[in-house]
Amino acid sequence: MKKIVIILAIFVTILSLNKEEKVIIPKEAIRFRVIANSNNSDDQTLKKKVVNNLNGEIRKLTVLDTSLEKSRNNIKTKIPEFSEIVLDTLEKNQSDQTFTIDYGMNYFPEKEYKGVVYEEGEYESLVITLGNGMGENFWCVLFPPLCLLDEEQQSQDVEYTSFVKEMIDKYF
Repeated sequence: MKKIVIILAIFVTILSLNKEEKVIIPKEAIRFRVIANSNNSDDQTLKKKVVNNLNGEIRKLTVLDTSLEKSRNNIKTKIPEFSEIVLDTLEKNQSDQTFTIDYGMNYFPEKEYKGVVYEEGEYESLVITLGNGMGENFWCVLFPPLCLLDEEQQSQDVEYTSFVKEMIDKYF
C-alpha cells in the first residue's frame, strides 16, 4: 500500500511541475526591448547594465500606468530621462557606443514567452538599440506591466518542499 501511495504522489508531483503558467500578451500592449551591439560578452554585459539602470524608471512608469493611453503619454514624457540613463551607463562603462531610442511601431522577431509563441511583426514598443544592434536583446511588456511580474516572481525568496521527497525520507 505504501508503494502505491508513493507512486501516486510521484505521479501527481510530476504533473504539477510540468504545468507551465501561460501569460498571453494582449494585442493592446506596449513592448520594451533593449538590443545589444553584438553577442560578445562585453556588449551583452553592457546591455544588462543598461536594462538594470533603466529598471527604476520603468518601475515608476508601470506603477503610474492604469490605461494604454496613459502609458503611451508617460513613455513619451520619459524618453529624455531614458536617454540620460543610457548615456550615463555608457559613459560609466567607458563605452563609445552610440544608441537610439525609438518609440512607435517597431519590428519584433518571433518570440516565445512563458510557453506562448508570439508572431514576428510590427508592435507598439519602446526600443533602445546599442551600437549596431546586432546582438541578442532583452524584452518584456511595459503595458500591461509584465516586466514587473517576472521580476517580482524571480525576486521572491520561496522555499519549496516536495511531498514526494518527504514521503521517501519518511519511509526509506
